[in-house]
Amino acid sequence: MKAATLFGRGCIQADVARKLKVSRETVRRWHDVWKQKGRKGMKAAGRAGRKPCLNKAQMRQFAQELTRGPQVHGYETQLWTLERMAQVIKKLYGVEFYPQHVWRLLRGLGWSCQKPERQARERNNRVVRQWTEERWPRLKKKSAN
Repeated sequence: MKAATLFGRGCIQADVARKLKVSRETVRRWHDVWKQKGRKGMKAAGRAGRKPCLNKAQMRQFAQELTRGPQVHGYETQLWTLERMAQVIKKLYGVEFYPQHVWRLLRGLGWSCQKPERQARERNNRVVRQWTEERWPRLKKKSAN
């Protein structure tokens, strides 16, 4: 729109390119549109690229389904994987996504990657706490001061 204003003031294309810090080719295209359609033709064309396969309501519903957990959707463990999420999307909405694209959807929802902390089944938290509080301090090297 700044270019349209400058064209209306009689600025030459080279000056418009310098002032707006764009290429002369871009300004030439803008000038052609401005001459043919005027200021209204200069308005943004809108969204570029394909429209999303899931709308905002479906994305909110998908996020709710994820919070319900994988076991609700027939999986044995409480661990979500990108493949499982893609399968849930296909089941709910009939849309196929590659697992890598599911990751983009999750980032759009504000989710992040979380890896489960691995612990031995035999782990005894009381014994671990006792070792770290009593035994470990005795084993640590003393400072040279």
